[in-house]
Amino acid sequence: MNNVIGIRHEDKYVMERRVALSPSHVKRLIENDQLEILVQKSPKRIFKDEEFEAVGAKLTDNLQDAPVVFGVKEMPLSFFEPEKTYVFFSHVIKGQPYNMPMLKKMMELKCNLIDYEKIEDSLGRRLIFFGKFAGLAGMINSLWSLGLRYKHFGIRTPFEQIKQSHKYDSLEEAKMAISQVGQEIAVKGLPSEITPLVIGFTGYGNVSNGAQEIAGLLPVKEISPAELLSLGNRNDLPNNVIYKVVFKEEHLSRPKEAGKEFDLMEYYQHPERFEDQFQQYIPHLSVLMNCMYWDENYPRIVTKDYLEQLYSGGNPKLTVIGDVTCDPNGSIECTHKGTEIEDPIFVYDPFKREPKSGYEGTGILIMAVDILPSELPRESSVAFGDALFRYVKAIANADYKAAYKDIDLPDPIKKALILHQGELTPDYEYIGDYLE
Repeated sequence: MNNVIGIRHEDKYVMERRVALSPSHVKRLIENDQLEILVQKSPKRIFKDEEFEAVGAKLTDNLQDAPVVFGVKEMPLSFFEPEKTYVFFSHVIKGQPYNMPMLKKMMELKCNLIDYEKIEDSLGRRLIFFGKFAGLAGMINSLWSLGLRYKHFGIRTPFEQIKQSHKYDSLEEAKMAISQVGQEIAVKGLPSEITPLVIGFTGYGNVSNGAQEIAGLLPVKEISPAELLSLGNRNDLPNNVIYKVVFKEEHLSRPKEAGKEFDLMEYYQHPERFEDQFQQYIPHLSVLMNCMYWDENYPRIVTKDYLEQLYSGGNPKLTVIGDVTCDPNGSIECTHKGTEIEDPIFVYDPFKREPKSGYEGTGILIMAVDILPSELPRESSVAFGDALFRYVKAIANADYKAAYKDIDLPDPIKKALILHQGELTPDYEYIGDYLE
């Protein structure tokens, strides 16, 4: 039975400062579960090396002595060692081509892979996630971006007071700053050129809820998608209210078969039978917060062709897209890649079909930071560790040399075991099609 685990230093991004388990979690695992915990030294992690050492962890330059390693983001090929167990967000379940070399390497070394993204309950709900913090940081960044973009157009707004998420010392400080902006809007209103200001949210899960939580610090009134379509025709609207719209699946897509009613189960099981209908709402939005799950089987909601058509009539109302889901060439087709915290936004020119870093230029501003929760690293790491903590001992103690059916792991963890002894487990054999 193994009682040693390792906690990895994150190196995929310069500004990645999260950790899967905080010092307070480590302290409890050492004292209550008698685990030995090795922590790879890090010059940038939000919790200092000394904080881990103070609670009994052993600092190390590498994790060669840890048979089970916990990380957050993908790991370089050179990091993997034979027959070890790795727990992290692998981003392979959609067959992502950029991570297939990593998966192949793990298979060659007969590694075990547990992916946080697939740790789910019996109803398929994720149990361990950063999603809410992606939504929180994504909304903060999008409001900051909105202020910059309006300023570029010569329109001064209170949004200029907002900073990028990571420049606040804490989530609480960011919330206080946005609340102050909300109070100013409530008292003084917004310029007539940008009212009614409307923020649309796709999805209603953890990511969307986090984004809506931040938007709720402003003077917000929620309206339905149907009400949105006629909002611009009204001339009695106050200038000190921001309108919020939440879009569900039935607002995004419709059956291709004329006259057929939308059926959610059919949509999930046969997405090829549906087509996009979201374009009718886009001209009425000021900000689009894209917070939904998407894969290539589903229709895109914002295409390059549509944006070219939209901009052919001049600058539209839509000013910022906060693409929190950050799928390259995904539901927001012009999100060509996830951006980094140091270079978080770009303007996509719909005519040249090219992105330009920053907030100036012709087109739509896109905020698509790939590691949004790391802009709130302390709070997101603590919340993540709170959810992960209960499974750590079982993950450490499991006998991975046993046959897959005999491994003693909690059901949610076993369902998230993508590789066992270098082989794709039954639920993930389909990924083999992407490896060829």
